[in-house]
Amino acid sequence: MTRSFGDGCGCFPTGRHYAGIAHLLRTVVRGVVEGISPDVPWQEIEIALLDVETTGRDASVDRVVEVGVVVGRGGEILRKDNWLINPGIPIPPEVSAIHHITNEMVKDAPRFEDVAAEIAGALRGAVPAAYNAPFDRAFMMSEFSRAQADTSSIGALARDVEWIDPLIWARHIQADEKSRALGDVAARLGVSLENAHRAEDDAAAALRVLYALGRNPRVPRAYGALLQQQRSLAQSQAAARRTWR
Repeated sequence: MTRSFGDGCGCFPTGRHYAGIAHLLRTVVRGVVEGISPDVPWQEIEIALLDVETTGRDASVDRVVEVGVVVGRGGEILRKDNWLINPGIPIPPEVSAIHHITNEMVKDAPRFEDVAAEIAGALRGAVPAAYNAPFDRAFMMSEFSRAQADTSSIGALARDVEWIDPLIWARHIQADEKSRALGDVAARLGVSLENAHRAEDDAAAALRVLYALGRNPRVPRAYGALLQQQRSLAQSQAAARRTWR
């Protein structure tokens, strides 16, 4: 979605409007959720931080086995939701060794299409976020597509909405640190993560990490400005990684 951010008055110092100029003084912000002003402080908005555990890393063929959604506002967690999901394909042993979700644990769990409406509903009215957002977003969009779920009323799931990504801000603010894995970033910020690689626990820790990073003066307060700077940081970080290779 695109929204106006930082409206200009389009007027002379006397207050009289100069026709045809006001619209040129508006900065277009891409990626905001429908119905949420880009001018509002992002910490005052409900943020739904989502985490997925999967059968692998390729969203085109691998499947989701667990989804966690943790919603917060103003630095406080409001609610948590978690779903174990039968992926319909085997979970490789080497992947189970990471998140400790086994084929036995999900054999009687619902398929994604059975809980798609519930998961989408958990995101309603919120700004979406994820730690390393491209990964989680790709899996969610693939699963919703396979399920042929109607998500048109969920602004957070619109294809042109940008997800807030604490990893980008961790790379920026903790640039001198070697690891930006969630557990390491959380530990440096004093955020607890007891059950790493389980969806709800990772989501809760990542949301608390986002709020902790947000106290840094380099992080913009306004929702629209946050997205704009995040987009710029992501581009520069991607360019730096290409250079390292």
